[in-house]
Amino acid sequence: MGSSSVLLRSSPLFFPRFSSTAIRRLNSSFCPPQSVIPASDQIRGGGGDFSWDDVVRLSQTRQHDDSSDLRGFFEKVTLCNRNSEKQCEFIPFVIDEHIVGYVHNGFAHHLRRYKDVFAFPEDPSYGGNFGCHVALHPLLSAPEDRTEAVGHVVKCLGEDVIPGIRNELYPVTSSFGEPEFFSLERAAAPYFGIKAYGVHMVGYVERENQKYLWVGKRSKLKPTYPGKLDHLVAGGLVLHHSLSRLEVRFLCSLGSPHGISCGENLVKECKEEAGIPRSLSSKATAVGAVSYMDINGYRLKRDVLFCYDLNLPEDFVPANEDGEVESFKLLPVTQVANIIRNTSFFKENCNLVIIDFLFRHGYIKPESLGYLKLLQSLRSGDCT
Repeated sequence: MGSSSVLLRSSPLFFPRFSSTAIRRLNSSFCPPQSVIPASDQIRGGGGDFSWDDVVRLSQTRQHDDSSDLRGFFEKVTLCNRNSEKQCEFIPFVIDEHIVGYVHNGFAHHLRRYKDVFAFPEDPSYGGNFGCHVALHPLLSAPEDRTEAVGHVVKCLGEDVIPGIRNELYPVTSSFGEPEFFSLERAAAPYFGIKAYGVHMVGYVERENQKYLWVGKRSKLKPTYPGKLDHLVAGGLVLHHSLSRLEVRFLCSLGSPHGISCGENLVKECKEEAGIPRSLSSKATAVGAVSYMDINGYRLKRDVLFCYDLNLPEDFVPANEDGEVESFKLLPVTQVANIIRNTSFFKENCNLVIIDFLFRHGYIKPESLGYLKLLQSLRSGDCT
């Protein structure tokens, strides 16, 4: 293990610096009240059932709002960091003396039925309130054996317990860049509380001293957030669903956490989601990361999103190739900021990526009350 991988035997639960309660408090403390969106607009945004005409209308009718009012941005950060007070309901998931995730005590009852795969050693030294931790059976020592055994359990539990099976594998690591302990079905990742990583890119155009963002509208057939708005390109760092057991074993042995670098993964996603050729996508600039921690029932999402910017030519028009994006529209950055502040049109974690863009490009200024608190809150999760 590299120096960045530390043993967490005596560490407390690894949760964000800003709880959802704290973010709500910051929201009310630093930002003045803003006008209330009509209920009809809130409902439309919440369900993804809105048109580009709705998007443009709402962004323009609110363009004279106080741009220094950060309240709407704080609210979007809160949506990605819910229920931190419920972290006490989770049990550490430990492999080779490293905490790799957290399992809700209720979900653990399902796992206890599979005694040849999961064990529950009574050892309070890893933290938690239950005097034990979740582990894999000692005979499951090789990454590929662990992948197969846990995958079998996920398959047995089925859609009733873990909905949305996607046949994509997430790597399970102690931190980014470290060797994989095994690979886990993407839909199951939040049920085991593992860290998940993704690449998210904002594509923008500069025209007459003004910046515009390309915004995508997700297909209504998407299993997650159908019809919502996205920034131009995003994708999880996953192993391909068609990999054989030997191929998974080989990729687990590579230095890269998933056998493909973030940059190469971004190039792939750019082509699939927006038809951006390598000649353009290879020019994307890595600009940092955002992170969050969200608890929803048995699900614990601990996500880190690597952020990229790409300055696109004025004559480029994106074209989706994988059927996941319904359409695209080029909008002024100021209007996109209004949409985020005043509606729920965007997919929730995309809000964080675009807010980060607004900071870096000077649209959110230090003179705004709550500037530093909002900046810090974009990395509320464990960013390792």
